[in-house]
Amino acid sequence: MNTTEIRALTEADLPAAAEVHAQAFPRQRYSYSWVECNARAYPRMRYFVADEANRICGFVLWSEKSGFRDEAVLELEQIAVLPSCQGRGIGEARIRKSLLIVANHLSERTAQLKAVLVTTRADNDAQRLYKNALGTEVETVIANLYSADEVVMIARDPIAHSQAQASRR
Repeated sequence: MNTTEIRALTEADLPAAAEVHAQAFPRQRYSYSWVECNARAYPRMRYFVADEANRICGFVLWSEKSGFRDEAVLELEQIAVLPSCQGRGIGEARIRKSLLIVANHLSERTAQLKAVLVTTRADNDAQRLYKNALGTEVETVIANLYSADEVVMIARDPIAHSQAQASRR
């Protein structure tokens, strides 16, 4: 039984979320500062954590792109799960649940979700996760952008795809 709660990050979650970031992204530095500054950029940036028995085991960071528009484009900026919690569907559940929350927030300001953008290393197995959870398709590859080639993926109807995939389970 999965007892993981997906909820918005709180100030009290910052140290634990920063620790998840540090473990998931070892090439990146200053994890606490990174998580804190992004958390303070709400509503453009929206963090959601996976809370399992009062322990933060992962997070997802959504970023709204190119201003607050009637048709919003979101980027799945970062997603991370502690190594000890991987392989249990926490990442996929967190993407789906948090996306629905963000889409609801968009509708409250009479906006709708147009697309989701994801960028990731070309060798990252998480591409399957993004395709399963959102319906992303590879649009292009940018050579040697960060630490390797970067794949740009787009989901054009992520809510419908997410709901269809969830109903199959």
